[in-house]
Amino acid sequence: MIDRWGAFVARRARAVLLVAVALVLAAGAYGAGVFDSLEQGGFDDPSSETARELVAERELFGNRTVDVVAVYSDEDRLADDRGFRAAVEEVVAGIPGDLVTQVVPYYAAGPDSGLVSADGHHAQVLVSLAGESQDDFLTAYDELAPLLEADGLETGLTGSYAVYNDVNEITSKDLKRAELISLPLVVLLALLIFGSAVAALMPAMVGLVAMLGALAVVRVIAGLTDVSVFSINIISLLGIGLAIDYALFVVSRFREELAILPVEDPDAAATAIRRTMATAGRTVLFSGLTVAAAMSSLLIFPQGFLRSMGYGGMAAVVVAMLAALTVLPAVLRLLGRRVDAGRMPWRRPGAEAADGGRWAVLARGVMRRPVAVIAVTVVVLLAVAAPFLGVRWGSVDHRVLPADAPAHRTADLLVEEFGAETSTASLLLRGTRADDVAAYVTAAQQVDGVGTVQTVAGPEQARGDEEATLLRATWTGNSQTERSQEIVRDLRAVEPASGTALVGGMSADTVDLVDSVADHLPWMALVVVVVMLVLLFVAFGSVVLPVKAVVMNLFSIAAAFGVVTWIFSDGHLADLLGFTPQGFLDATNPILMVAILFGLSMDYEVFLLSRVREEWDRTGDNDLAVATGVQKTGRIITSAALLLGVVIGAFGTSGIVFMKMLGVGMLVALLIDATVVRALLVPATMKLLGRWNWYAPAPMASWWARHGFREEVASTPVENTPERTPHVV
Repeated sequence: MIDRWGAFVARRARAVLLVAVALVLAAGAYGAGVFDSLEQGGFDDPSSETARELVAERELFGNRTVDVVAVYSDEDRLADDRGFRAAVEEVVAGIPGDLVTQVVPYYAAGPDSGLVSADGHHAQVLVSLAGESQDDFLTAYDELAPLLEADGLETGLTGSYAVYNDVNEITSKDLKRAELISLPLVVLLALLIFGSAVAALMPAMVGLVAMLGALAVVRVIAGLTDVSVFSINIISLLGIGLAIDYALFVVSRFREELAILPVEDPDAAATAIRRTMATAGRTVLFSGLTVAAAMSSLLIFPQGFLRSMGYGGMAAVVVAMLAALTVLPAVLRLLGRRVDAGRMPWRRPGAEAADGGRWAVLARGVMRRPVAVIAVTVVVLLAVAAPFLGVRWGSVDHRVLPADAPAHRTADLLVEEFGAETSTASLLLRGTRADDVAAYVTAAQQVDGVGTVQTVAGPEQARGDEEATLLRATWTGNSQTERSQEIVRDLRAVEPASGTALVGGMSADTVDLVDSVADHLPWMALVVVVVMLVLLFVAFGSVVLPVKAVVMNLFSIAAAFGVVTWIFSDGHLADLLGFTPQGFLDATNPILMVAILFGLSMDYEVFLLSRVREEWDRTGDNDLAVATGVQKTGRIITSAALLLGVVIGAFGTSGIVFMKMLGVGMLVALLIDATVVRALLVPATMKLLGRWNWYAPAPMASWWARHGFREEVASTPVENTPERTPHVV
């Protein structure tokens, strides 16, 4: 299939390019409107107890959760001064009723409410937003925030939706900055790697096409289901990153094939494209399918945020793959040897793979002592991964923001002026008799750590005839700590004598998130592993290599998790990287890292094993195949990792902790995978396995011999070499 496509592109390159350009322009015009179709929420599980409590609370009482805390300050005046109070009263009176369900100003809450600071110069107004979903609340907050500014007073806003709003704004700015940083650096590094100006522009061209096409695809998806605005981040990261990888693979192979053809051959470019598509094109196809499969595993999770990352990731991967298999080969066919135009002084003609055979020397050295290399490497990687054993889980709070972000500054002000941080849980009782409500309150107050349990709304305030009571439990401490999560679990263990109880709130939401991730993670792992095993078998005709590839990837991912835990949970390097340690990891981050890194790691695995398989088919010599495969891919994989590392590193400069965490973790895993795993573990394990690398049971081997997606070996044929099939035992 792919070889026939290569032949078609070689014959009809101009037509393919014209059609592709028309589609890209249309996609760019259509995709530009994607931002109006994206949602801002999607962080909760609709079936969780927290979500069900919030829905029921809104139905019965309207939203009574404190979504926004407005803090008003004046260094000279006290909160009970006429001017101070008049300014706040004017703000409260001007709040549109359709944006909120409840507003509790300090002057109406009573002297014991704790809404006035000890020195009297700071006061709070508590706001509950109107809406039916997180996106509704964020929209209401966007309209409300400017209306909460008080004349003559310093105004600060915090709370969950102020934090989400700042996260969205800062992430958007970080995204633009990351693209501005990464794209010029990618072109410069590509210039160093390729040694010619024209070739260096190819990765940027494919990256641009991938971005425009993926935005259009996501807009189509957004018309069918809710898609989070954060999907754009993954589109930029994977779209640009994989476009770089694929362009590097294809351009490098094209130049390699072109170099062995006679200069006077008028069909050299067409021949080189056919061979490139049959080899590197096949690699790109399988790489794209494996990465897309890894990203599709995110669709298993109920959180719209994670599902949106899956949509964006699949769109970016598939479009990058298609661009590398259509636009890029068409351009290369038309350029021919002009792909080397603008040659840099340091690049010598015919130096495409000239590095003195250092990678082959390294591979042979590793294969001389495979057991020792594996033992040392595994011990080192496990040591790096060790901090992950003590990981603690949480979710988003104000500390994900930079210290100078408005919501973060205001949250710090609350602690400084109003005392220790407190957390709350909403307790909704339905069908519970009055005397049983009192007994439930007593039992809830006896939960270790709970300070108070107060009634927020009683049955007389409930809509309809249903007997319901809304309570609020309060305790000292941050909502994301393990202690707060344990208090929520203990509160949920308290059962009313009659009726039912639902426990919600920010800490409860974190408990549900951690539980949801734990419940769905095994299914995600099953999907990823099964699809990887199937695709890699189809690609290489072996049942051993796919298992080995999965194990190799686990080592690099585990090491990355260890580094991320050591930095972001334990707080090391916080000053250097510019973030506030949270003492835990956001539970969604490792899920994203697993999906993305499994895909990217397989990207390099497929590229390496393709060249090894090609040499194995050519010679039947396992050691030679491994050494040659490492030699022919070592420089390219390292270059691809360097270019992709620039893109990922640019995202690591984000001011948002979970984006910084994702960038740093992926960068670590990428570097380990492209160096330690590919240069040491893979050659060592393939040496030990020998012919077993290519083992498949007889029925599977026969199927692969007939239908397997093998590469065409056209560059350097060996006379009278029998075609190799999978090793059968």
